[in-house]
Amino acid sequence: MHSPAEIKLPTIADVEDAARALKGVAVRTPLLRSDPLDEITGGRVFLKPEVLQRTGSFKFRGAYNRISRLMPQEKKGGIVAYSSGNHAQGVALAAKLVGVKAAIIMPRDAPKLKQERTKGHGAEVILYDRATEDRDAIGRKLAAERGAVVVPPFDDFHVIAGQGTISLEISDDLAVLGLAPDIVTMPASGGGLAAGISLGIKARYPRARVVTAEPELFDDHARSFKSGKREKNDRVTGSICDALLMADPGKLTFEITKRLSGEGVSASDEEVLSAMAFAFRELKLVVEPGGAVALAAILSGKIEVKGKVAVAVLSGGNADPEVFARAITGY
Repeated sequence: MHSPAEIKLPTIADVEDAARALKGVAVRTPLLRSDPLDEITGGRVFLKPEVLQRTGSFKFRGAYNRISRLMPQEKKGGIVAYSSGNHAQGVALAAKLVGVKAAIIMPRDAPKLKQERTKGHGAEVILYDRATEDRDAIGRKLAAERGAVVVPPFDDFHVIAGQGTISLEISDDLAVLGLAPDIVTMPASGGGLAAGISLGIKARYPRARVVTAEPELFDDHARSFKSGKREKNDRVTGSICDALLMADPGKLTFEITKRLSGEGVSASDEEVLSAMAFAFRELKLVVEPGGAVALAAILSGKIEVKGKVAVAVLSGGNADPEVFARAITGY
């Protein structure tokens, strides 16, 4: 068992290396702003729409950065991944581009849209019950049987570095405008996105605040930051934010975020639905519940941005049609 001091963690140099690997492969998503958003909040708020990324979420970045680095002998057994949907799609497409077989373990209650799109990229989908079965154990067993490489959704050196490329784009685009971020916030589940972004933002802007956003009652990051150790949620179901329902922060990711972020907030399902409606109405963007939590935290005042330059990551757009209809109609 390694102590935290012995764990090899990615650095800003690894994030920059990931950016080189992803150049010309991942979409360089823009920074967007909205007059109504600035008027409501009193700040200068920018949105990073990873809904426009390949497969509809930021997950493609980390998946491709990891899978593209497989050695020839590792490719033979293919890869195994586990995901509620967005990592699944990112891995499936990355595997297809690299030319390796992929088996994805997904919860039965994952949106059908995510399941079908994962299959559409050529991956094998294996379903499990997230309330009664352990996806890690299923994945390890399958990988051992097949001689496959496991590509974790967040607790992986290259996955974290890949997600961190978002921070470099944010920094570069704000610099063009002559601005520096005061606050950068993003949805958090296992913490890969938060860890990667923390590495890039803090390297360039040490005084910026990096704030994780989570669903209400699933605020394991916020509680972990306060206690200084990884805290667990009491349950793994019960929120519309299906992409964010992890039991606790990742081991590697928390080693980074407790040092570079250390601050978290949460938003209710109703606040998330309101944020989804706002993004659709004002920016013409489709954002899934889990992808809208950071925006929800800003709109609800959980993150105070008055007089500040703030950036919120819209991490995914693979919304279930029924939930999206509920958001934009108010029913």
